[in-house]
Amino acid sequence: MDLFSNLALGFATAATFDNLLFCLIGVLLGTLIGVLPGIGATATIAMLLPITFQLEPVSSLIMLAGIYYGAQYGGSTTAILINMPGESSSAVTAIDGYQMARKGRAGAALAIAALGSFFAGTVSTFLVAIFAPPLTDIALQFGSAEYFSLMIVGLVSSIALAHGSVVKALAMVALGLLLGLVGTDIYTGTPRFTLGIREYADGLNFVALAVGVFGVAEILRNLEGESTRTVLMAKVSGLLPSRQEFKEMIAPMVRGTAIGSALGILPGGGAILASFASYTVEKRLSKTPHEFGKGAVAGVAGPESANNAGAQTSFIPLLTLGIPANPVMALMIGAMIIQGIVPGPNVATEQPALFWGIIASMWIGNLMLVILNLPLIGLWVKLLTVPYYVLFPIIMAFCSIGVYSVNANVYDLYAVAFFGFIGYVLAKLRCEPAPLLLGFVLGPLLEENLRRAMILSRGDPTTFVTRPISATLLAIAVAVLIVVFLPSVKRKREEVFVEEA
Repeated sequence: MDLFSNLALGFATAATFDNLLFCLIGVLLGTLIGVLPGIGATATIAMLLPITFQLEPVSSLIMLAGIYYGAQYGGSTTAILINMPGESSSAVTAIDGYQMARKGRAGAALAIAALGSFFAGTVSTFLVAIFAPPLTDIALQFGSAEYFSLMIVGLVSSIALAHGSVVKALAMVALGLLLGLVGTDIYTGTPRFTLGIREYADGLNFVALAVGVFGVAEILRNLEGESTRTVLMAKVSGLLPSRQEFKEMIAPMVRGTAIGSALGILPGGGAILASFASYTVEKRLSKTPHEFGKGAVAGVAGPESANNAGAQTSFIPLLTLGIPANPVMALMIGAMIIQGIVPGPNVATEQPALFWGIIASMWIGNLMLVILNLPLIGLWVKLLTVPYYVLFPIIMAFCSIGVYSVNANVYDLYAVAFFGFIGYVLAKLRCEPAPLLLGFVLGPLLEENLRRAMILSRGDPTTFVTRPISATLLAIAVAVLIVVFLPSVKRKREEVFVEEA
């Protein structure tokens, strides 16, 4: 009964007029961002973080969550219509979705993607509601040593699941941890790496770093590679799948949901990994594997269900442990901190309306998406014709005003420009910025728990290996790191994570 009473509290919170409005704004904005290639949910949420400072905590987090899973929907539209995924997790959808569109089945492909995403969103939201409370209870038993080890597992997993070179991902985590050290020492009060600038006594501005590395750097990359986008068709018709297509989509949709729900929990971008894994599974299980790449229904239904399920279940470690599973979840932690909320298991017990309101809003947001998206396809198609050079000055102005409005600090604008340049350089060097952001967010928490554990153990470092849970987590981290460097696994990663430059 506790589950149903908690869900009732969640729906009562999410169904208020303000929260429904911000949920609608979030999913529409997320879809728009997903439709416009090259911006992405991470950059958008980074740009919108300053606005959330003015909103109620529940409303702001519901809106940001809506942007994230709304972008998963929108990314499939461009993948199907112009063979250009708006989101990296929709890259697999483009393979068969675009071929369906070329055969005159664009409407059916879009409907299959929407229905698969809604089914996956519904199931994974239910899974979040079931598994979040027991995981929260377990997390409440954790001490400083366990939290330190858990964060090590999260950082190592982000390295393992990052695109490209493992060594580069490791370097990005190290850079993020170093940037997280800027500020005042939490125990001695001594300034560290502030370069004598008193504005950095409280550390680097999370919003400025996120907007620079993800927002500005992404804009610079897109300007460099701007090309004319050709939409396959101006008007999409036939939005209902045929009976045969509907029959072919059911099993892949269920399997994709299961794969995405499991992989979404893993740190490092489970939604992306889930879509690739689902496509591989469907191709191997298919009786007609030769049809994949030529417009196979399973090649659309499976990956789309998987990436949406992965997006939803990535909230589990965020809500229960305060650990981000991907860069978007790291930004969500930033939004919680801006609102004065300490991420972690205490959120469920101290602010149950916030905790369950976010979970309930996921289902409401998915319902809004499936109702609104198909009728609005014509609008999304028209937006695809807007040149990027028209959009980028507006986005840049919006970024600058938003960042400055948080603290009215001109140094934050310098930081945005600096980190925008750094992000662009990292992109040119094929270094993925996601591990950097995870390192930056987890760095201060990692240091705090490390030092607290050492103080409680009177300086005995064996406390991390003598406590069973901590030792198990550290063993997992070491095992993952060893496995990633194995030659066979290294080759497999290169096949799965295709660089999308």
